[in-house]
Amino acid sequence: MTDNATVSDSPEVQPPAAAAPQDGRRAWRERNRLAVVDALLDLYAAGNLRPDAGAVAERSGVSRRSVFRYFDDRDDLDRAAIERQQQRVRHLLDVPLIGEGALLERIALLVAQRVVLFEQIRPAARVSRLRAPFHKVIAEELGQSRRFLTRQVERQFAQELSQMTGTVRAETLSASDAFCSFETYDFLCDRGLAAAEIGAVMRRALEALFASPLRD
Repeated sequence: MTDNATVSDSPEVQPPAAAAPQDGRRAWRERNRLAVVDALLDLYAAGNLRPDAGAVAERSGVSRRSVFRYFDDRDDLDRAAIERQQQRVRHLLDVPLIGEGALLERIALLVAQRVVLFEQIRPAARVSRLRAPFHKVIAEELGQSRRFLTRQVERQFAQELSQMTGTVRAETLSASDAFCSFETYDFLCDRGLAAAEIGAVMRRALEALFASPLRD
């Protein structure tokens, strides 16, 4: 049969002429979307906890009118900011050789990790705690983050906690979690302590707690 079209002749399998421009528009949109999110996080870090569209536009290089064009709603922007913040600090989340080594070494490693992490995330973390009661997306992410950090404490001091009874174990875990929490770090920052001083306070508190564990 001589009138059949070959595969290469079929218009249905030809690359669409608009493919390249469409890909370019998608990449341009993603760049602008990321620029807005990074600008928002940078403004938080600079101390502006309630940046308006003008501040975000100036920082990001995106027009004021377009700042919120790239997001479905405020929850979408919040979700994107949370994901971006996680990308920025992911390398700070691990505790080396978690649960291994002598107690004082494990205390020092956990505290060192928390001080560096909290110093990095403090501006955005303060915003998230202020807004969590009014925004479901932020509240859910904050809950997940807190559970992750609690589990990290539990793994780091598993040797000691395993030797305690249920009530004492729960109380000791809660106390150790509180001593090296963001809320404690933020409180001590507000009291004027430097990061190194806060680390020293955390270490002493944990050392005292495990030297004299809570009793029934």
